[in-house]
Formats: sequence, C-alpha cells, structure tokens
Amino acid sequence: MSKRKNHGYKKTKNKPNRSGKQKPPQGKRKEIDKPSRGQKSVIAEVTCSGLTDEGRGIAEWKGKQLEVPLLLPGEKAEVAISQKGRFVTAELKRVIDPAKERVDPPCPYYYECGGCQLQHMSNQAQSRFKQQTINRLMKPFGEPEPIMTMDHPYDYRNKNHMTFGLNHKRQVIGGLYGPHTHEIIPIDKCLIHDPKADDIAATIKDYMKNSKMQPYNEDTGQGFLRHVLVKVGKVSGEIMVVLVAASPEFKGKKNFVKALRKAHPEITTMLLNVNKRKTSIVLGDQEDVLFGKGTITDTLCGLKFEISAKSFYQINPAQTEKLYGKAIEMAELTGKETVIDAYCGIGTIGLIASQKAGKVIGVEVNKDAVRDAIQNSKRNGVKNARFYQGDAGEFMVDMAERGDKADVVIMDPPRSGSDEAFLSSVVKLHPKRVVYVSCNPETQVRDLKYLVENGYEVEGIQPVDMFPQTYHVESVAKLVRKG
Repeated sequence: MSKRKNHGYKKTKNKPNRSGKQKPPQGKRKEIDKPSRGQKSVIAEVTCSGLTDEGRGIAEWKGKQLEVPLLLPGEKAEVAISQKGRFVTAELKRVIDPAKERVDPPCPYYYECGGCQLQHMSNQAQSRFKQQTINRLMKPFGEPEPIMTMDHPYDYRNKNHMTFGLNHKRQVIGGLYGPHTHEIIPIDKCLIHDPKADDIAATIKDYMKNSKMQPYNEDTGQGFLRHVLVKVGKVSGEIMVVLVAASPEFKGKKNFVKALRKAHPEITTMLLNVNKRKTSIVLGDQEDVLFGKGTITDTLCGLKFEISAKSFYQINPAQTEKLYGKAIEMAELTGKETVIDAYCGIGTIGLIASQKAGKVIGVEVNKDAVRDAIQNSKRNGVKNARFYQGDAGEFMVDMAERGDKADVVIMDPPRSGSDEAFLSSVVKLHPKRVVYVSCNPETQVRDLKYLVENGYEVEGIQPVDMFPQTYHVESVAKLVRKG
C-alpha cells in the first residue's frame, strides 16, 4: 500500500505532532483543475457540511454527495474526485481553511493504518461527534444521556494483534493490515495498544531477524508465523502471548520460549495456535500451551474472570466497568429478581448482576464460553447463577411455554444485533425490563423499534466511548413493559 500524500494540515496547539512526516506549507490556493476527456480524477474545492457515522466528511460536488475521509465540518479543502460509473470516491489533498477542532494526529502511522479514524479531531470534538451520532439515531426514543468518556483515551486495548511478513527487501516486518488490504503496514507502536504488547511484538520481530523463524506468506503458503496475539490483564498484570502459526512443527521452540521469557519476565503464559486456513480469521482450532497455564485472569467490577485465547472479553475494561455499571443500574435490581443474561459469553454481565439479583440464568450458544462462565461462577463463589448452552431465544420460548417468569432480560448481541426470532421470544417471555447493551447503535435502533412496537417503551439511553480514536461507540438502553 502506498503512503497517503501529505495533506498540508495546519498545526494546532491542541496536540504535538510526533509523526515525523514533513508537512508542506499551506501556500496559496491552487486553481481548480477542470475535468477532461479520459481523465480518471479531478481536483475540486469543496466545503464540508457534516460527518457520516463513520467520521467521514460530507461535501457536495456536481449534485453528488461525497464522503471524504479526514475532512471536518466547516473546512474548505481540495479533494481528488474519481468516478467510475455511478460510484464516486474522494480523497483529501489539501485543507485550505482548517477547523478549530483539527489537531495533528499523535500517531505517525495514522494516514496509512486506518485502524483509527478520528485522531485528526480533538478529544472534545470526538466526544461531541459520537454524542451527536447517538442523539440522531435515538431521536425516536428520547434524549440520550451525555456520553461517558475516557480520561486517558490511549493505551486501552487489552487484546492486541500484530501480523508479520517480509518487505520487498526480504526483511522481517511486523504491523497491521492496511485498510481493505492484506498488505502489512510496518508499525512499532500503536497508541491504543497496551504498551507492553507492542514491546513483546518488537522482541519477537527482532528474534525472527536473528533466527530461522520465518513469517508466513499468504501467496505462497510458505513460512511459519502468521500473527501474534497478546492479551493483558489490566488489573492482574498477567500477560498471554499467542503465536498463530501455519504449522504445528515449531523448530527451536524451547529456545524461543526461553528468549522471550528472559526479555519479558512479565509474561505468564504462552500458546501456539495453529491456523492452516487461507482466510482472514486469525485463530485456528488447534492449540498447544508452550508455557504457563494457558489462560490469564483479570478483575472486572470486583470479580475475577479467566480469559483464554478465544474468550470474548471487552477490549477496554476501564470503560466496560462504566458500561456494565450503567446496565446494572438500569436493571433496577433489588435482590429478588430473576435475570436472563442472553448472549452471556464467559458470564461477565450475568455474574456482576448476580450480586444484586435473586437469580441469574445465562444462555450462550458457544459451549466453550459456557464452560468458562461456569468456571468463573465457581471462581467467584457465586451461588445464584446458572449457565446453559443453547440458543437464547429458544430457551426463553421454552420458559414462557412452561409458565416460568423472568423479571429482567439483559442482552448484549454481536454487531449485527438480534433477529426477530430472538426479539419475539423476549416479548413472549414478557419481562418487566429489558436492558440492551449494544456495540452497534444502528442495529440497536432497529431492534428497539421492534420492542417498542410490541409492548415496551424506552426509558433511558446511555452512550459510552469504548473505543477512543475510532468512530465506534457503544450504547445501553433501558426498556420497560407498558402498563
């Protein structure tokens, strides 16, 4: 992937520029190029009128709406416009009049990586953008609460993934895939990763340069190491390193483990995960423990959770405590309620809710996650929670047909949201309250509409900034049964 061209951004006082990239002076405004026959792109001057939900600038050109990455509301800029059939794309070339919210991105890879989308906005502007997005989406249901932000919006990820390969000089590189490609952008430090994870990845890269360990080549199918996954217990300090390899044959295994432990004694366990598939899925099915117990533990909302390589565990635990705390508050638990924890995963929300509920029933289709949830229940001495493997919707339909009751349903579905079969089972079970935790407010809006049309009303909406520097925002909504 070629590097993005310099954009001529005006420096601001909000953040220092640590990118090391030379920026051209603003200079005089260029004349706008006129399109000619056969020309693939034209340079046009546009003014940004707003932002999409993904943080791209909205501008108009010849009656068409453009979506321009890195452009902010109110800014005048030159953009390169390409048109192929009905599809029009635009790339920012130069900002003529920068907005006051524009800052110099602190990350030197920001214009290449694509993992973050909002670093050119001040933290205040990011929060305002996310608040406005939630306000607009949730307008049919009422006014959301002010977004819960993060004091230090960096270094927050407890799950960190790096990919390894060879550059054109046959040198080992490590980094992240570029946007919409499988080309590796060499990266030494990611500002939203846990710093320890990047240090470990750097050590592994150096080890590969001085040993016979070769990165995997997707085109030829040759090589050994595909990815490195590092999970960090933010409270416990425990660290898991997962080597994702194309083969179970790990030559020099003992030397590698010894060298990495010597460089990073804070590592508590190491695993080899074998992934022979030619897909974008990172982890394979085969797994061997190289050192330690194969899992780490961490504390969330006062409870300890065991985390495996494949466990789903919220990436930003500091903000997760705010999110889950609000969800439990919305559930209005008094110690007598029966709570259904749908999509329960390893039991985090359900076990936290058990401290204030009468009984918790967790349901999850993934049997490994259910096993982990049961172990986490025992680890924390929880006596009033039970976990079951199965489809949560079918489980609740069976409860309703037996005449069983539930006072509260807490649901935390994937980005795709729920389907009508699940939502209809919630309606059939008839709980007094539903607490909907969502990582995708757009699908949450769709599902809230269904529940509102079937006997519920929205009483509260709380956005939470779980992923600073990106456009993603989480939302938890409280619904109550009418009448």
